[in-house]
This record gives sequence, structure tokens and C-alpha cells, in this order.
Amino acid sequence: MADERLRERLPQVTAALLADYQQGRPIDRIEPFRQPDRDAIVEMIEKLRRLVLPGYFRDRVLRTCDHRTAITALMEDTACLLREQIAIALGGWEAEGVQAEAEERTLAFLERLPEIRALTETDLEAAFDGDPAAYSLDEIIIAYPGLYAITVNRLAHALWTLGVPLIPRIMTEHAHSLTGIDIHPGASIGRYFFIDHGTGIVVGETTVIGDRVKLYQGVTLGALSTRGGQSLRGKRRHPTIEDNVTIYAGASILGGETVIGRGAVIGSNVFITHSIAPDTRVSVRNQELVFKGGTVASVRESAPDCDSEWFCNL
Repeated sequence: MADERLRERLPQVTAALLADYQQGRPIDRIEPFRQPDRDAIVEMIEKLRRLVLPGYFRDRVLRTCDHRTAITALMEDTACLLREQIAIALGGWEAEGVQAEAEERTLAFLERLPEIRALTETDLEAAFDGDPAAYSLDEIIIAYPGLYAITVNRLAHALWTLGVPLIPRIMTEHAHSLTGIDIHPGASIGRYFFIDHGTGIVVGETTVIGDRVKLYQGVTLGALSTRGGQSLRGKRRHPTIEDNVTIYAGASILGGETVIGRGAVIGSNVFITHSIAPDTRVSVRNQELVFKGGTVASVRESAPDCDSEWFCNL
């Protein structure tokens, strides 16, 4: 009886849904293959990672003993996949002039791979030098979420600067979903960038980060306000972080006019909406602690020992 009711009523439900699709809203677009394929882009990310870091990530399909043959085949496969997705993002494979434009942007991007590899090498060095828990470069490449997020962002940023729509954001949001690290592809990031632990980090679209910057988990480099919505598009909304800055866990630095000067150290849980001079140490000190029950062995309220505290000797 239940199956009979389902067979009787399901055509009516389907007809009602099909009628709802005819209202002309953005959510009513049902034609397939009119937008980039997220699964294809994720596949492309993994192919690009093999081109950036050959030898670390195995191709499960391709088997060859010759390194040149393997890279050539991987490059051609990646190029064809990327060209197709760029063409779709630019307006569709059949649109006039789109195939040629997609090919040009694909080639321009792939020509940047040596530059991206050079930046990745500096990120790897920064991670190893900055983390005593890292026992090898292999460990960082294979296991560290920070390096994964940064590498995907550098690839996505190259596409972003070439004016490729949508695809860079899909790439960085995929990395975000895997690592908890949310870096907009529009953010400009210098050399030797290190993210330690990483979960909860947010880096906004117009952020500018210099060389040798280190971020800990939970850091937000964000906009002071997004109340203006689309009227703020294209305007500087996010901070500038100059060279050799360290930002500890939970800090929030907001605003397009906010500049963190070279060599500054920003402590945990600090909330900053104005510029900080170079070589400044910023910290939250003498928080009020409330204890209920139990025994407090000792509570030090005096100034900390500068021989051991980070805000004294970093």
C-alpha cells in the first residue's frame, strides 16, 4: 500500500518541482556543465601538487619508469583539464573566442609553475626552521595542513591574478574544508610564509602579507566591517602585515588601513584595529582570573620574568 501511494503521488511532486524551476531565479538554473566542476577542480589541484612537488604524491593511473615521460603526460593532462574548466568559467566552451582565451590563460598559468615552486621552497624552509616539532622536510610536505593550504593558495592566487573567475575560490575553499585554514585567493603573500597548527585562520581578500611572516591558529586578518556589502567590493578592507611579523593564536587584526610594522610581535587574543609601529610587542597582560572552588597554589600578579616570557625576548 505504501509503495502504491508513492507511485501515485511522486509524479505530482516532481511536476510541482519542475514548475518551481521555471521562475527565472538564480537557483533555477538547471542546465548541466554550465559552471566549473568542483570535482574536476579538486582533481586538478592534486595534479598541480604533483607538478609542484614531484615524487611526493603518486599518480594512481599513470605508470612509467621515465621521469620526463611522466611529467610530460601529467602536464598535458593538467593543461587539458584546466583549459576546459577555465573555458566554462569564462562563459562556456561554445562561446565565441572562449576556447582561445582559456588556452592563453592556461599557458600563462602553467608558465608560472617554476615561480610557484620557488615560493613553495621558501614556505617549506620557513616551516622547518620555525617548528621544532618538525623532524624532516618530508613530514612537512606530506602531513602539515599549513603547507597544503599555502600551496593551494599560491596556485589559486596565480589564477586569480590572471582574471580567472570562480575556479581560484573553489580551490581555496577546498583547502579550507580540509585544513580549517581560510585564505582568500586574492590575498598577496610574500616568501617564507609559515602557518603553525593552522585551524581557524582567516585571511581576507585584500590582505597583504610580507616576507617571513608566521601565523598561529585562530588568527583573523579581516575586515573592520562588512556592513556596506557589495559597495565595498574592490576596496582595501584587510590589513597589511609587513616583513618578519609573528602573530600568536587567537589574534584579530582588522581594517584596510591597519598596518602591522616590520618585526612586530602580536600576542594571543589581541584585538587590533589600528596600525602598530615596527618592532613593537603587543600583548594582553594581567587578565582577571576568577577561581571557584579548589585551591590555587599561587597566582603571580607581578610583572613577568623577561628571561622566559615571549613578549620580552621575542
